[in-house]
Amino acid sequence: MMGQLPPRQNALFYEFCLEEHIPDTHLLRRIDQFLDFTQIRNHLEPYYSHTGCPSIDPELMIRILLVGYCYGIRSERRLCEEIQFNLAYRWFCRLGLEDKVPDHSTFSKNRHGRFRDADLLRLVFDTVVQCCNEHGLIKGEGFAIDASFVRADTSRKRAEDGPVNWTPAKTQTRVVKEYLQALDEQPTLNRPQKKVSLSDPMSQWSGAKGPAEFYYSTNYLIDVEHGVIMDVEATPSTHGLEVATTRTMIERVEAKYQITPKRLMGDMSYGAAKNLGYLVEEKQIEPHIPVWDKFGEKPGMLNRSAFIWEDKADRYRCPAGKYLLPRRRCFKNRPAKTVTKENKIIYRASQGDCEACKHKPNCCPTQPHRKIARDVHENARDVARALYKTPAYNRSYNERNKVEMAFAHMKYHHNLRRLRLRGLHGANDEFLLVAAAQNLRKLAMHCSQPPPDRGVSVPV
Repeated sequence: MMGQLPPRQNALFYEFCLEEHIPDTHLLRRIDQFLDFTQIRNHLEPYYSHTGCPSIDPELMIRILLVGYCYGIRSERRLCEEIQFNLAYRWFCRLGLEDKVPDHSTFSKNRHGRFRDADLLRLVFDTVVQCCNEHGLIKGEGFAIDASFVRADTSRKRAEDGPVNWTPAKTQTRVVKEYLQALDEQPTLNRPQKKVSLSDPMSQWSGAKGPAEFYYSTNYLIDVEHGVIMDVEATPSTHGLEVATTRTMIERVEAKYQITPKRLMGDMSYGAAKNLGYLVEEKQIEPHIPVWDKFGEKPGMLNRSAFIWEDKADRYRCPAGKYLLPRRRCFKNRPAKTVTKENKIIYRASQGDCEACKHKPNCCPTQPHRKIARDVHENARDVARALYKTPAYNRSYNERNKVEMAFAHMKYHHNLRRLRLRGLHGANDEFLLVAAAQNLRKLAMHCSQPPPDRGVSVPV
């Protein structure tokens, strides 16, 4: 017998408890137990007036944003609509069935106002990382670092060949004003650009991922034990700016959590001499990173590896037993060693030794004598080369893939393939929120416990 819906009748009285309709296995219920907004409220208190009408609860706004980044809902307008109808979203945001959802425009006003002034989203991310640390998900022994391109919210048609003269006659939007202010505060951000976006000039024009587009880079520093993201930094997608975040993120993690890793894993982009010198000489961190050498080995020639470095004597010894010295003549008004603009010291052999040497055709056939440019951080590069041949490096090579997995989850599970906010601040806000959502998922996976007693239903 075919069933049939009963006639539509609305009950005069009914009982409904929102708490009882959210299953224990639901992601939002599992991560809710790790959220504590006490510190966030105390941090925001100076940014609110003590008089006037009450504002929208900042905890409610952060919870709504976390829902969006956990489930990859990119539009705040659509996010507010989803919360209007989804019971689990309402429960997580502490909204009853009859409570009103804030308007989507409220988020933009607060993001560009008190949230940014208070650096609130950084605090939200740091609070989640601290919770991961308290639950034993952070070992602090090995970190991995990498960067990933994310498309900027700008069109190729709204671009000009660089450099652009930002005169008062040009339309200066909020993003352009932020860009010009950032260049004044951080001169390192002022880099040559082939094309400049007029709607988001801080983004970087790049063809590294196919047809040229404008990109930002999200830089992750993760603990490889459970893949917890320890720090995040947004940069324009240039090699120099990405590598510079190594110092920024390591020192920030050290200051906030008193954690310094014993080893750092990365690809060859992070194998620049200055970066290796910082890790080895300043932080005593083992660089499990391939060394970035500009010059490769030439077959049939006496390459640099054939010359033996004598550290105490500060010289190289060639296969013929002759020495390459940093300076062969003494000058009264010049230092004994000269460091070039590229931070290198030139070691030279004697011209007489080279002319009489049988190895000259395979050593320096077109030069009067052999020269070797040694970087001022060459000792750190030697440390990295020595680690490259160890079993520990092979283990690090496999563990380094965890940072790539974090980027894959960011783009496919959290739907962050293209930014929605503009400017470096906007990119940083989005990267912080999605990283906080990823860490909350880690907490839910490893540490979630059955929820406490849900209470008794009340009539509505």
